[in-house]
Amino acid sequence: MQEKILIVDFGSQYTQLIARAVRECQVYGEIVPCTRPLLIDNTVKGIILSGSPFSVNDAGSPHPPVQAWASQRPILGICYGAQLMAQTWGGSVARSQHREYGRAVLQLTAQDPLWQGMSSFSQVWMSHADTIVQLPSSFEPIASTGQINVAAFRARQSQHPLYGLQFHPEVMHSTEGKTVIRNFLFLICGCKGLWTPQSFIEETTSRIREQVGDDQVIMALSGGVDSTVAAMLIHRAIGHRLHGIFVNHGLLRLQEYEQVMRAYHHMGLDVKGVDASALFFARLKGISDPEEKRKRIGNTFIEVFQQEAKAFPQAHFLGQGTIYPDVIESVSVNGPSVTIKSHHNVGGLPEKMQLKLVEPLRMLFKDEVRRVGETLGIDPQILHRHPFPGPGLAIRILGEVTPEKVQLLQQADAIFVDALREKGFYDQVWQAGAILLPVQTVGVMGDERTYEYVVALRAVTSRDGMTADWARLPDEFLAEVSNAIINQVKGINRVVYDISSKPPATIEWE
Repeated sequence: MQEKILIVDFGSQYTQLIARAVRECQVYGEIVPCTRPLLIDNTVKGIILSGSPFSVNDAGSPHPPVQAWASQRPILGICYGAQLMAQTWGGSVARSQHREYGRAVLQLTAQDPLWQGMSSFSQVWMSHADTIVQLPSSFEPIASTGQINVAAFRARQSQHPLYGLQFHPEVMHSTEGKTVIRNFLFLICGCKGLWTPQSFIEETTSRIREQVGDDQVIMALSGGVDSTVAAMLIHRAIGHRLHGIFVNHGLLRLQEYEQVMRAYHHMGLDVKGVDASALFFARLKGISDPEEKRKRIGNTFIEVFQQEAKAFPQAHFLGQGTIYPDVIESVSVNGPSVTIKSHHNVGGLPEKMQLKLVEPLRMLFKDEVRRVGETLGIDPQILHRHPFPGPGLAIRILGEVTPEKVQLLQQADAIFVDALREKGFYDQVWQAGAILLPVQTVGVMGDERTYEYVVALRAVTSRDGMTADWARLPDEFLAEVSNAIINQVKGINRVVYDISSKPPATIEWE
């Protein structure tokens, strides 16, 4: 890595947006927990301090050695980060008389490289309950709002430039916030914008060669974007010393197994296909609890994979398509943030098989993975596929999973997804699929009454899957899909559309 910005996370809901804003400038931004020592090597060009749910005056609130960092690199403090700086250098922070939340108008009160290209008055987003009552004597204000005198400040004299912002430049409601971040990167920290998909590929493949040496890597492949891009990076690094295993658990989409195996063959990957669907269905028989289904699928997958991996005794590394949201949602690595769920990509296999991990995409968001995949020349049919859960259709069938229910859902799902492609909506949607509900309702077909299953259609828009909104698909399109499913899939007589967003709902139903 030639240059990077360290983003110290104090648990803000916006920390990822800071990383995204930095990376959009082709500078690598890495989120690091405020609870760990900061490694400031020659590649680090600057430090950004995030916001936080804490108050700097709370007992037990994080107070890392910011002054020591300031002696080494430029710092930009945002919200809690700014208040922490003010307090650390001798200023005072107190509860604001009115909580400052939402849009405000920023007025620039001093010229500064941080404001280059900015308007004198600019809309910004506030989200804080504390305010800076008094700045340290070594700092001076450079912007205000109608509510607060110190909306931004800078150090008068210091070894490296120091800035604090009471507003959040990383959110879209701060209309010129990205300009502030860009100025900090290029004008204050001296970044050059060297982090591109091509540079990532070169650095990553070099790192994989060094990590793996003359050893071999085995990898579970699923046809998903993440595992495929990871496999191509590992393949580029070590060639046919990568051995892929594609386990068909019988819970894939219609004809997906055959299509993906063909695609892997055309890409030159060494992949063995294993049809273990009968075993998975046997293990799922009579099971309705979502967590139990996940566990049984996960344990059975590990069992099958371990058995197949015996064919490669020289492989001491396991490749995985883990991406950044997997890491964030699985382990509380970023300051005092909260663990949301266990993720099937992160645990299980390495511990049971005593393998060392190769995770080339661990620090990338999904859209960044796709850009790397495009640069690698991966088949667009795979590269632009929607995310699909590891447990497959098992968590889109509420209740017990049977081959008959899977067949019903595969047909309904195929009609929905094919229609999205045909009508040009597929690439506008982050993720889409059908869910088979554990209820049956009365219907009428011709002169006959029916008592059949209900299918829910789910389509969401998102950038990285961490948050999502339901997709506003046209009524006429949904009506056509509903009609096609009811007419073509015997066993389904009712279709509904899920209009829940994440949060509070999740993308998957189980």
